[in-house]
Amino acid sequence: MNRKKKSDWQRARLFSQTLRQSLSVFRYGGKALDLVWTTSRALTIALAVLALVGGLLPGAIAIVGKLIVDSVVSANRSGLAIDRQNALIYVGLEAVAIVLLAASQKGLVVCQSLLRVLLAQRVNELILEKALTLDLAHFEDSEFYDKMSQARSQASSRPLSLINRTFGLCQSALTLLTFGGLLWQFSAWAVLGLIMTAIPSFIAETRFSEHAFRLFRWRSPETRQQHYLETLLAREDYAKEVQLYQLGGMLLQRYRDIFNLLYEEDRNLTIRKGFWGYLLGLLSTVAFYAAYAWIVIEAISGQITLGEMTMYLVVFRQGQSTFSSALTSIGGMYEDNLYLANLYEFLEQPISHSQGYITQGIDFDGIRFENVSFSYPGNTQPVLKNISLHLQPGEKLAIVGENGSGKTTLIKLLTRLYLPSSGRILLDGVDLNDWDLDVLRQRIGVIFQNFVQYQFTVGENVGVGDVRHLDDRSEWEIAASKGMAKPFIDLLPAGFDTQLGKWFKGGQELSGGQWQKIALARAFMRSNADILILDEPTAAMDAEAEMNIFNRFRALTQERMVVLISHRFSTVRMADKIVVMARGEIIEQGSHEQLLKAGGRYAHLFSLQAAGYK
Repeated sequence: MNRKKKSDWQRARLFSQTLRQSLSVFRYGGKALDLVWTTSRALTIALAVLALVGGLLPGAIAIVGKLIVDSVVSANRSGLAIDRQNALIYVGLEAVAIVLLAASQKGLVVCQSLLRVLLAQRVNELILEKALTLDLAHFEDSEFYDKMSQARSQASSRPLSLINRTFGLCQSALTLLTFGGLLWQFSAWAVLGLIMTAIPSFIAETRFSEHAFRLFRWRSPETRQQHYLETLLAREDYAKEVQLYQLGGMLLQRYRDIFNLLYEEDRNLTIRKGFWGYLLGLLSTVAFYAAYAWIVIEAISGQITLGEMTMYLVVFRQGQSTFSSALTSIGGMYEDNLYLANLYEFLEQPISHSQGYITQGIDFDGIRFENVSFSYPGNTQPVLKNISLHLQPGEKLAIVGENGSGKTTLIKLLTRLYLPSSGRILLDGVDLNDWDLDVLRQRIGVIFQNFVQYQFTVGENVGVGDVRHLDDRSEWEIAASKGMAKPFIDLLPAGFDTQLGKWFKGGQELSGGQWQKIALARAFMRSNADILILDEPTAAMDAEAEMNIFNRFRALTQERMVVLISHRFSTVRMADKIVVMARGEIIEQGSHEQLLKAGGRYAHLFSLQAAGYK
């Protein structure tokens, strides 16, 4: 007995937890309403008013329909002109009600279409605004990236869908109240039958909605992979390698395989949903014709008039449809809330910014790394180990080492794209974490090895180096001259107004070396920056062009700190200090002459490279 009670208690508890979990999903309804309201108050009010009108008119039309039939029957029996006149008046009233109902329905469609556009833009802006607050680690986290992709996928349409269903539910509720009141006059059992026949469809709809949502969440990685394959097959910057390596067939087959996998899941769900929808629809049909027969028998026996019979049949049929629609709206609201949960989980994701407030250093000590170690999120293996170095104001530092030694990661820490796992980095005596981030980054001009080639004009490609002067032509000229890009820019069809890239009409493509000169000019846009960071800035240039640039570069940066990553020792030897990295550690540091004299790793690499030029 005790075991049975315990089992019953566990089942009750499980049911209670499931119910609470299901109902908790609806908590996003208020947020969706607030989102729609702040997007357009006028259209939200219009939706509410039109839903109210649309909810009341069907009941009024049913009553007027009864009055028309009874007036016609009365006129046939009595032959009185007043009865014929009343019948025509009721026909006119029904026509007016039908016109108003059609107007409300068309008005709802118009309001929904306008809100859909405005709301999609608003939600996308919210997602993009959130993306601007994220750390680099978030973009490199595949699970978080899936969450962002899910938020962007359907969230722009779901808030409006939820509000439409909410207003639709209110409209259906009003209609059902009037229908229920009319049907109650015939029989309370008819009202109960109306309710019971709609519930199975609601249960099935909710279960299939939840299943569809689970599929949506589970297969986000596959969907992103499919989009990536589309990019590989259709983008001009991948076309050369795809064609030369004959990758097209393999990539297309992978694309097909992912589609077939996703389609199989969708097909199975659609078939099951259609099958159960048909069976449950039969239940509603049987219930209607049972009620139909009952009402006809009552009319034949004289218990109700012909007009009442017509009204009850219309009310039961439309009431059945309206109640089913109401329950479907609730199921749809549940589904919409599931998708909105994705959106708000992303928007409410806590971001742990170590936002400082200091805008000026306490001394002019330059940059110091003190026992800095770093591991990427989710990886226990450190990428950097106990890095300690000092770069004085105006000093030039070169970092060399094999690929994967931690050079670029060091730059990411210096630019505060990541925070050290241990140790600290100081700039002019102040921990980087305590600097105001905007002020800190205004002091830094940087070129990464994989810098962005914007599909903008030449001038804008240079100007993005300092958005405060994005459209300042005089600054473009100065920065382009410093980056030695101006000679070839002057030869372009429209100079600084030449469109770059092939995405847009009239776009010009540049060589790798020209793009790197554009990137150098971009770094010089920050005329007040006293820290320049160059990660393989001349890898696509020939040796002569590289030497010319660095001779000019050194002259232009006498008062600035420079951090240079390069594999070319002809460039590296120009630095005041050289750091050699291996496996995330500094194994040597000193000037070019000092390191050659030490006869270590640097001297070995230098001799190997020098031998190639003999």
